[in-house]
Amino acid sequence: MANEAHSKAASAPGLWGWINKRLPVDAFWRSQASEYYAPKNFNFWYFFGSLALLVLVIQLVTGIFLAMFYKVGATTAFGSVEFIMREVDYGWLLRYLHSTGASAFFLVIYLHMFRAMLYGSYKAPRELLWLFGMFIYLTLMAEAFMGYVLPWGNMSFWAAQVIINLFGTIPVAGPALVEWIRGDYGIADATLNRFFSLHVVALPLVLLLLVALHLVALHEVGSNNPDGIEIKEKKNAKGQPLDGIPFHPYYTVKDLLGAGVFLTLFAIVVFFVPTLSDLFLEKANFEPANPLSTPDPISPSWYFTPYYAILRSVPDKATGALLMLVAVMAFFFLPWLDRSPVRSIRYRGWIYRAFLALFALSFLGLMYLGLQPAQGIYVTLSRIFAVPYFAFFLLMPIYSRMDRVKPLPDRVTFHA
Repeated sequence: MANEAHSKAASAPGLWGWINKRLPVDAFWRSQASEYYAPKNFNFWYFFGSLALLVLVIQLVTGIFLAMFYKVGATTAFGSVEFIMREVDYGWLLRYLHSTGASAFFLVIYLHMFRAMLYGSYKAPRELLWLFGMFIYLTLMAEAFMGYVLPWGNMSFWAAQVIINLFGTIPVAGPALVEWIRGDYGIADATLNRFFSLHVVALPLVLLLLVALHLVALHEVGSNNPDGIEIKEKKNAKGQPLDGIPFHPYYTVKDLLGAGVFLTLFAIVVFFVPTLSDLFLEKANFEPANPLSTPDPISPSWYFTPYYAILRSVPDKATGALLMLVAVMAFFFLPWLDRSPVRSIRYRGWIYRAFLALFALSFLGLMYLGLQPAQGIYVTLSRIFAVPYFAFFLLMPIYSRMDRVKPLPDRVTFHA
């Protein structure tokens, strides 16, 4: 049937038939949208995948225009950003779109990941899909960190000092690795040159490749759904899933609605509160980098602060760096840590629900604590919140197996 459709499109008269004969545009559209069947019970949580793609486009487009005016160098970087803000037509808008977009990217990615944890979207046969998603997350972290340093504000400078020096905790190779990352004995022109090249060229290419692989893997195994059951198992006489509907036009229209709401909120932030009380852009980053003046407190962007709080909660820097690494990498092992026979939280027992709720609360708590000074009660609370965070992963093979589960329905359901 696919070959017949392709032959029909290729034999169509005019320019469109000529294109399809040489590039199967119609066949690709059908396989990826109009004839790709998705579960008919998608809910609110399924907006965030498409929103992540939307924000990626915003970041790529605004980044290209910002790169046209940015000047790499310890003596020119901050001034070029100020020039963009004050002299370039709508330069202030480009910068705020890009800075707000960075935070929006992580917001939708975190919600996208939480949805996967709610409905078990990392479980078989979607392990590789999850791994590609996690590699996207790691690439985004590197991309965001390097982009954060480029404006060469005071907070950017000192945050770079802290993060780059963490690599020095690696046994034997640490000091040499730190020097290689910096490109010099200190953070200076060479560091900015490297970060600019990686941020503008290398990492976006890696990111686009990973996103493509993520989408290919998704369409190969099919989308999960809030019930966590496979719609491919029950088909009609035409081979179409009984509980599926074509992605286009049904979900393209739905995603357009979600994009409209998202862009409205996004515009409110960009035009009225672009710094969002120092969360998106800190006051210290409106001052040029100064090696003699340390911001108080030094903290990374809000989307890194849960891991930063874990780092600071341990007196030994090497141990803290190791725990921070484990806190990130633990997500990679979820498909093999979770031993539950069901995917969705709808059919899991109270044990998993309690652990997931505690994990979410600990993540938000650590996010707040990472923005506070590394002293007194904040350090103590960071240690307390880190316990349920790590317990969620370490104890998962036990509690996911012990947890009582409900029987799965034969067909997808539409309850909340």
